[in-house]
Amino acid sequence: MTGLEAALRKAVRGDVGFDVTSRALTTMDASNYRRVPLGVVAPRDADDVAAVLEVCRSHGVPVVPRGGGTSIAGQATGTGVVLDFTRHMNRVVSLDPEARTAVVQPGLVLDRLQDAAAPHGLRFGPDPSTHSRCTLGGMIGNNACGSHSVAWGTTADSVRELDVVTARGQRLRLGQDWAGAPAGLRELVDGELARLRTGFPELPRRISGYALDALLPEHRADVARAFCGSEGTLGVLTEAVVRLVEAPRARALAVLGYVDEGAAAEAAAGLLPHHPLTVEGMAADLVPSAAALPRGGAWLFVETGGTSEAEARARAEEIVRAADVLDALVVTDPAGQRALWRIREDASGTATRMPGGTSQPPRAGGSSEAWPGWEDCAVPPRRLGAYLRDFRRLLGSHGLRGTPYGHFGDGCIHVRIDFDLLTEAGVSRFRRFSEELADLVVAHGGSLSGEHGDGLARAELLPKMYGDDLVALFERAKAVWDPDDLLNPGVLVRPAPLDANLRFSVLPRKPVDVAFGYPADGGDFSAAVRRCVGVAKCRTTAVSGPAVMCPSFRATGEEEHSTRGRARLLHEMLAGEAGGLVTDGWRSTEVRDALDLCLSCKGCRSDCPVEVDMATYKAEFLHHHYAGRRRPAAHYSMGRLPVWLRWVDRLRLAPLVNSLASVRPLAAVAKRLGGIAAERRIPRVAPETFGRWLRRRERERMREWTAEARKGAGPELPRTTVHLWPDTFTEHLSPDVGRAAVRVLEAAGIGVLELPGRPWKVARTEDGEVAGVGMSAPWGRPRDRACCGLTYLSTGQLDQARAVLRRTLDLLEPFLLPELDEVPELDEVPGQEEATGLEEATEPPAFVVLEPSCAAALRTDLPELLHDDPRAARLAARVLTFAEALERLAPDWRPPALNRPVVGQTHCHQHAVLGDASDRRLREAAGLTGELTGGCCGLAGNFGFEKGHFEVSRACAEEQLLPSVRGASEDTVVLADGFSCRTQLEQLAGVRGRHLAEVLAEGLDRESQDGAVPPAP
Repeated sequence: MTGLEAALRKAVRGDVGFDVTSRALTTMDASNYRRVPLGVVAPRDADDVAAVLEVCRSHGVPVVPRGGGTSIAGQATGTGVVLDFTRHMNRVVSLDPEARTAVVQPGLVLDRLQDAAAPHGLRFGPDPSTHSRCTLGGMIGNNACGSHSVAWGTTADSVRELDVVTARGQRLRLGQDWAGAPAGLRELVDGELARLRTGFPELPRRISGYALDALLPEHRADVARAFCGSEGTLGVLTEAVVRLVEAPRARALAVLGYVDEGAAAEAAAGLLPHHPLTVEGMAADLVPSAAALPRGGAWLFVETGGTSEAEARARAEEIVRAADVLDALVVTDPAGQRALWRIREDASGTATRMPGGTSQPPRAGGSSEAWPGWEDCAVPPRRLGAYLRDFRRLLGSHGLRGTPYGHFGDGCIHVRIDFDLLTEAGVSRFRRFSEELADLVVAHGGSLSGEHGDGLARAELLPKMYGDDLVALFERAKAVWDPDDLLNPGVLVRPAPLDANLRFSVLPRKPVDVAFGYPADGGDFSAAVRRCVGVAKCRTTAVSGPAVMCPSFRATGEEEHSTRGRARLLHEMLAGEAGGLVTDGWRSTEVRDALDLCLSCKGCRSDCPVEVDMATYKAEFLHHHYAGRRRPAAHYSMGRLPVWLRWVDRLRLAPLVNSLASVRPLAAVAKRLGGIAAERRIPRVAPETFGRWLRRRERERMREWTAEARKGAGPELPRTTVHLWPDTFTEHLSPDVGRAAVRVLEAAGIGVLELPGRPWKVARTEDGEVAGVGMSAPWGRPRDRACCGLTYLSTGQLDQARAVLRRTLDLLEPFLLPELDEVPELDEVPGQEEATGLEEATEPPAFVVLEPSCAAALRTDLPELLHDDPRAARLAARVLTFAEALERLAPDWRPPALNRPVVGQTHCHQHAVLGDASDRRLREAAGLTGELTGGCCGLAGNFGFEKGHFEVSRACAEEQLLPSVRGASEDTVVLADGFSCRTQLEQLAGVRGRHLAEVLAEGLDRESQDGAVPPAP
């Protein structure tokens, strides 16, 4: 233990972390920069803050205050001690509805303040797009704004008083009329009145530099306001009194379509006299699909408020009439507005992956990386159109691309640019462009920062905006507050070079040898890890809508259990001996422990704006970490579950296994040996597998059809057929789901075929063309079974997963032929079974997968792991969920009218990979009403069964799923398509969840009994 660490542990009551993990988690924020701290302290109160400052001052170590770590300019990174306020100092201390004020701590997440204010009809005005994870301390430090700043201003406009501890331990309460001013500040201002009155540009989004003009007499010498935007360089905030505003009772959103970005920018300032709440702009190149938007190449999102929906709509329609638009849309439905706003809020992450690329080679899939650095310049709104045109020209002259968007009503533009920050030449171009863009912004009367602060990205260029004399005044002000330069040195004054401390400099330049293909990242694992830009959407403390990411963070509140935290540790692992904190590579215990609570829910694959896929990264890491080493017991017991269950079936041991599992002492021994949580019950194995039932049923039907044929009556054949995938869970643990699916599919006119249990031979001509297919193995060979490899994938046994999946592709070879439409039957092959129907195929056969996690594995993991086998992509393309099969193959079929409410949870893999649009439409057609919750059930395959995971697993279930089920009425249907979800419901709530196929089959049987439809054959 170092002397500094020992002194801090003795002095503070909060958490002190000098370990590799604690430091790695705070090396970066959401910027291009990386600085490695000595340690991290999570103070419990202002006394702890003062104690940290005293210890660090005595050791000559800098201190950096940090909130949610979403800063885009690098000011939340540092080389000394980082103060993390999110862990303990994160409360609403009090809220006064009459005075419309709240007292808050710096680590409070903005959305939690909004939640506290909402019952009183109030809200905090500024609302950055990171509102679900940014903190009030960070907002004050950066003077954050958000989309409603045209109505409610910046954070500085909402601050009344601030409690601050200076670097030398003074406790000040900042306010107006010089309240709390440190000694010497007033004298400094009084001697520079003329410079302060003329040196600052007049515009609504001037965030750069220190707001010393707030100290002028005509501004009531507002010390609290002047402190806002100081980026942790003047003092450490411990508490704030903030102003709240009245929230409109109703809102309307007018989406205005324009021909292009320039037209939208020119129009924005003209809408301000109508007093909108927002005027946000974005162009078509940032919108994945413009289907929900009015016609145009760029749009303004203009929000209005009112005491009623009619009043809000009337104001929105007035703006539409006043605007010269190509097309327009007015939305008053809250859900519709949220869906549209989500497009805008995800832009900062979406813009990080651009189609094509010019400054660096595009990756497979046609995307290139784009980065912040010039994320939030602001110009007077009336000059925005001209500035954007000049900005685009400047980009083109440097061979760069970017997609501007943002707060058009305030003249503040966000943009991610495809800088090459990996090579020396690219970094040089980054510097040249930055210098020229600073000149351009100043020429338009703008501010280098209009929202996120200067940090490491722009502070070096402040003389271009303010001149040397005013920047020197900033340095004198800093010296008044912090004469020892203890607080966040290198930021705002005496700055570090803007091209130093880049986070990419320590990463390997050659691709890392990995198992997965990472097609969206050109096969480069480093590029995959670089996807995480730190916007921290994974750090949300509550589920919003159908979202899933990141359940383990919400359960623990620990950064290392967020997607971003894990990405940071992987970044340090890849950096290795080039400067990374993690130096033992794939053998790292720090990375292993951080990934241990990753549920592999894949929520980040869809909910993360840049589609970080931590489930895949976890599988990759475990594959390397345990290579040639003994694995945890759970990897053998549950990771190889298909093997064990197949042997149970072959030896007819299901009754014996179930009996032994019901004896508590024996079950306890089995769970201990298998690495299974003691709190779990071992699921029962079905006495008859789904496959045996299906084969027995087919034999019975063949006999019936033969009898009918002898009588001269041919059987009624289905319109089309599908292959029902024999996933391990349906096959061995819940065959009722498979039987129900067969019942429904056949009622819809879809025949069901079992996948072959033995390989088929593909005969080819001398020219390589397919001549025919047929069974090539002898009758006596044991049946094999297709498998998605899910349990091997989730435990990182990728060699076994690859072998299982290749065997599956070999087994399905005839069904994956590109020439399938022309394949004739091959009669000469010895041992050929009944006709496969291939000779009559008019389209590639579909594979219906009932278990969502297995379908997701086939859709994504299969082609990414076997990226060198074209059959993998063909199989993935033919995988259908149960609802997709009914919608696509039986579009005219109508399900039974069930007319009942439903509760449950959309399976996390369904949400993240497969999508649930078909399921929603099927439920609606069947009269199943109600929305399924978001989040994750917490069991997540093997995760919730593993020893040490039970509490986190239960916490995940208690977040959304279990409360929704407990609050449901008696006639409510509990839907759970995943075996894990059904098991979690049964074991934690005593509730039987059902697959949608089971619910529909019951409805069909009920109609059959009532005489509405004939029973299934």
